[in-house]
Amino acid sequence: MFEIRRYQPQDRQLWDFYVRKSKNATFLFFRDYMDYHNDRFCDHSLLFYVRRRLYAIMPAHEVGTWFCTHRGLTYGGLLMDDAVTTADVLVLFEELNDYLRSQGFNRVLYRAIPWVYHRLPSEEDLYAMFWKCGARLQQRMSGTVISLGEHMPWRKDHRRRLRQAQANGIRVERDGSLETFWPMLNDNLMRKFNAQSVHTLDEILMLKSRFPQNIIQYNAYMGNELVGGITFYIMGHVLHGQYSGTNDEGKQCGAMEAIYEQVMYHDFVDMRYLDFGTSNEDGGRLLNEGLIAHKEGYSGRTICYDTYEWTL
Repeated sequence: MFEIRRYQPQDRQLWDFYVRKSKNATFLFFRDYMDYHNDRFCDHSLLFYVRRRLYAIMPAHEVGTWFCTHRGLTYGGLLMDDAVTTADVLVLFEELNDYLRSQGFNRVLYRAIPWVYHRLPSEEDLYAMFWKCGARLQQRMSGTVISLGEHMPWRKDHRRRLRQAQANGIRVERDGSLETFWPMLNDNLMRKFNAQSVHTLDEILMLKSRFPQNIIQYNAYMGNELVGGITFYIMGHVLHGQYSGTNDEGKQCGAMEAIYEQVMYHDFVDMRYLDFGTSNEDGGRLLNEGLIAHKEGYSGRTICYDTYEWTL
């Protein structure tokens, strides 16, 4: 039924057109985003055709005999438009497995797109993996999401720090300087987690230049001093906090609370969800209870970021 083709650079325009009309894609799947780190991943994205019409696409890369969708992105998997049906996806996964075997793969690692990012219900792939692939859950990460329309109250300590921010005259700057924030971010990550940001400053500046409507920086200042910041990704009806950081003064004076109050109750009141990201280590087997409690204090509740695997 399906003709399966490996993505080639000349497919870029067609690929991006399909991403725009997909019911479960975000801007992470445009080639200008995916390809910024193509030197680190051997791309093996796929296009699925039915009678010469593009039916679905799958961002993916290969690691030896592993087919992965996609370890260089937060999530991946099958991108589908409004016309895709469950029965067709069952056939698609059967034929995908035949294709992957013919290419020498012996295992699949599949990161599903969390349901909050779906424009329409889009879990046909999960059903097909269960039935046609015998997939097992390989990793489950605990993400924290606010349903903004519910207007649930913040926890008492967050409300107190917001009042402190207002009393201290904390100023929130929309579309602030990434160059100013990035050293604070990496210093924060190094002190807390002995880590650095996934994106270098040059990379995030490049991505923002490519997606100025989707990547926005909020900085908080006390006087002229930067005390905290959050880098947001705007993904349809979801506002995702990609990076956040504060210094000790910002933590005490409510810099984060001032930013979240601005975006939740003033700048993005029409958004459906705010995603704080995950709070896990060791592939989900360890929960950072302090971190997730901090997020839940803003009224966030749990969704799962799942990764599946199966043998071919």
